[in-house]
Amino acid sequence: MNIRSVIKNGLSGPSVETRFKSKVGLLLISPWLAGLLLFQFAPILASLVLSFTDFHLINPDQAQFVGFANYKILFRDKQAWDSLVQTVKLALMIIPLQTFASIVFAALLSSERLLAKNTMRTLFFLPSIIPAFAAALMWQGFVNPSTGWLNRLILSPLGLASLNHLASRGASQQPLFIISSLWMIGPSILIMMGSMQGISSEIYEAARIDGASRLARFFKITMPLVTPAIFFSLVLNLTAVFGGAILLDRGNRWRAGATSYDGYINFALFDLFKLGYASSLAWVFFVVVLIVVLILFGTSQKWVYFPDREN
Repeated sequence: MNIRSVIKNGLSGPSVETRFKSKVGLLLISPWLAGLLLFQFAPILASLVLSFTDFHLINPDQAQFVGFANYKILFRDKQAWDSLVQTVKLALMIIPLQTFASIVFAALLSSERLLAKNTMRTLFFLPSIIPAFAAALMWQGFVNPSTGWLNRLILSPLGLASLNHLASRGASQQPLFIISSLWMIGPSILIMMGSMQGISSEIYEAARIDGASRLARFFKITMPLVTPAIFFSLVLNLTAVFGGAILLDRGNRWRAGATSYDGYINFALFDLFKLGYASSLAWVFFVVVLIVVLILFGTSQKWVYFPDREN
């Protein structure tokens, strides 16, 4: 190819090969694009339209446009606001706990003194891929008042009362759900580990020569440099907890679980059959989560270390 042809092709736009590759790439991702449009965007837009109707699952032919009536009912619905406050309280407990545990376990699993690193990392990650229903059954068996290991091996020998938070109602459920949320920090641990292992060893060596202790190196070098991973993990945990995914399985419904707002939406949809009202509940919750995420992104410049923004 001579210089004239190169200049001609450059001036006339993308080459034939580039256009061909673009079409092939678009063809290869077309199934994903179709699924995104049909199974993501279309239901989202449909739920927005339904939130302005009194659509009832039992009588869909009687649906009528009611404007903002569902939203007016929502703002007067004490149960909806109580469940939202309860969910926020749960998030304020779970998210810091998950983030702290992810950092600690990632630091331990990245240690050079740890034996059988690959085995330990696999064991810590495995609980995060256990289905929510199986995990719930496992915890139910663990805390069963009559046959559970916790009561038979620990509480009964000590003369303590049996514990079964999963079968109880109200606030007594929350401690067990908060503890079980630690099972799902496998992805966050991997994110933290990848960030920690990406820190140059020369930085630690220089700090060690200057006399910095292990704790000083961790808090003054490791923590500032992994703040982007912490930020990413916070966003993931935030959307998971607020989205009703305590066990990272959105196919599982917890009607009386810790994520009460999500359970209240399910109650309005599958028990009251009010699809229109459930859609308005979901959209209000979406706006709340969006505001929280935007605030998190807005404040990230003050505490997250971004190397590409350095002058």
